Amino acid sequence: MTAPTPIPAQNLQFALPPAHQSLDDERRHRKERLAGALRLFGRYGFEDGVSGHITARDPEFTDCYWVNPFGMPFRHITVGDLILVNGAGQVVEGRYHVNQAAFTVHAAVHAKRPDVVAVVHCHSVHGRALAALGEHIDPITQESCAFYEDHALYDDYTGVSVDADEGRRIATALGPRKAMVLRNHGLLTVGDTVDAAAWWFISMDRCSQVQLAARAAGRTYLIDHKHAIATRDQLGTDLAAWINYQPSWQDISRSEPDLLA
Repeated sequence: MTAPTPIPAQNLQFALPPAHQSLDDERRHRKERLAGALRLFGRYGFEDGVSGHITARDPEFTDCYWVNPFGMPFRHITVGDLILVNGAGQVVEGRYHVNQAAFTVHAAVHAKRPDVVAVVHCHSVHGRALAALGEHIDPITQESCAFYEDHALYDDYTGVSVDADEGRRIATALGPRKAMVLRNHGLLTVGDTVDAAAWWFISMDRCSQVQLAARAAGRTYLIDHKHAIATRDQLGTDLAAWINYQPSWQDISRSEPDLLA
């Protein structure tokens, strides 16, 4: 019996971020991924009352952003429920209100970072626990190295962020990085796709959980600078985040196809 012949690598499937032929196609894609990410976040327990938002920049009207409606459960959101809000926080398309307090921060980050398509901020349990300590993510696991020297700490808390100046201070503190710990508040992540920003938030919250659990159990060992940098270079790109997120997207889109309505 002869050995099986290897299949040429070019004949195997491997998903990469799609290229779109029109702005309408790109808009639809971003809205579908936004609705899917919100549903996943509902599954993961990242929702807390009316707190928590994911925004996606419109590909045509780049100073406007698609976002989840105020007060609607993440688990029920569909593409048709999403609202479009301009940089001043005014709804320009849709049937629902926007959470002005949350949107203030998102709008400032989008304005400061034209490279960013999506911004995520939710009040997840482990993210808030780490934020209560006012600490960075330590390089103690392979996954946490993705954030090594690529996330910020906003070391202040002034209450609910409702004014534009506070939003701009947060955006400035984020700088060119992919993520931030907001002291006494929670986590914020960004990405050049909805998929990447969503994955960074999921991963950062899990890294927070691991860090808290490891510290409670005993001594933690830091990965050294050289290897932390090398690992970040492998795992810390938005493309790597997009790839890591695809099983989650396939899960939610196949099990809950009504999100596309």
